[in-house]
Amino acid sequence: MLPRLLRTVTVVTALASTAAPGMPARAAQVSPAEYFVYFGTYNRTAGKGIYAYRFQPATGALASLGLAAETPHPSFLAVHPNRRFLYAVNEHEGEDLPGKNNTVSAFAIEPTTGKLTFLNKVSSRGEGPCHLSIDKTGRMLLVANYRSGSVVVLPIHPDGELGEATAFDQHQGKSIDPVRQAGPHAHFILPSPDNRFALTADLGLDQVVVYRFEASRGRLAPNDPPFAAFRPGTGPRHLAFHPAADAVYVNGEIASTVTAFTYNAKAGTLGEFQTISTLPAGFAGSSTTAEIQIDRAGRFLYVSNRGHNSIAMFAIDKATKKLALVEHVPTGGNTPRYFTFDPTGSYLLVANQGSNTVVVHRVDANTGRITPVRTLTDVPEPVSIVFVPVKR
Repeated sequence: MLPRLLRTVTVVTALASTAAPGMPARAAQVSPAEYFVYFGTYNRTAGKGIYAYRFQPATGALASLGLAAETPHPSFLAVHPNRRFLYAVNEHEGEDLPGKNNTVSAFAIEPTTGKLTFLNKVSSRGEGPCHLSIDKTGRMLLVANYRSGSVVVLPIHPDGELGEATAFDQHQGKSIDPVRQAGPHAHFILPSPDNRFALTADLGLDQVVVYRFEASRGRLAPNDPPFAAFRPGTGPRHLAFHPAADAVYVNGEIASTVTAFTYNAKAGTLGEFQTISTLPAGFAGSSTTAEIQIDRAGRFLYVSNRGHNSIAMFAIDKATKKLALVEHVPTGGNTPRYFTFDPTGSYLLVANQGSNTVVVHRVDANTGRITPVRTLTDVPEPVSIVFVPVKR
């Protein structure tokens, strides 16, 4: 038996202004001729921060704009729904200073040039912030702290700046891996499609922790039940909602698996119905999963394998939501930390952290299969990718 997750949700009463700084949540979707693409990186070698490109979805071409913002270890990025602001974790800032919290930075996006202007930086209230997401109102930023195993909610001011935390939760417990799971490691946090819940994958606890989320005040409270448990040693990392919002898929980093759950949107509860390997039968090497994505039609699911250096592609059964392996596609580089679709769904970009490359794959609209078409070799340690339309 895994230890039950025991914790107290701390609510910070001093709440900054929560007036929505964004456009309506359901705006008309128009595909512009070009997008800015921002790459978050680590700064361990040649990297200095966030790098920018211009992307043409008609051809898949990319043109470098260079360093958009110098900032420490922006290993995960998120763009505000109004496309005016970009947020980045600073994953390792202050690691040489015992007790110093890591931070999250806010930037304004110049809509015609893509230039990033630093706005402010606030504490993540934990160590090793590795993931963030913005709620559906555009008023709250949710952050997962990997090393300390905690989550936090930060208010977004109308001018894009971040306020101090309105809620904080420190996870407690461990699982069976004595190295990777000796304590909690919150790796991901995302609001549910209806914005009523927030789901956190905790690699150290082998749990997806579920909170009731009060967006108007940035509050978190444990759901009932407060988590969904995995097979010991799975190491849940990231998750993806099916577009129909009736299923959730979670990649196990340590076990190299995908676990599929039914999702009860009314209660915010998860029910496991399938676990499947992301690696080929007979593979005996070392590998861990990283990112998981579903195409916009909900027909195919993709997971990156670091070590096997591939994207595992699965077909999603329309009726049962079960997965069936289609193929493994080499990523054209080492350690595929992250990948994502471009806004048109025509391309899939893979950030190969270990080889300092980004490989652009064309997506077949009918079969979902991906084919590499070009490689970027000037993005140091790429680990995150976001798109912003170019304003004309």
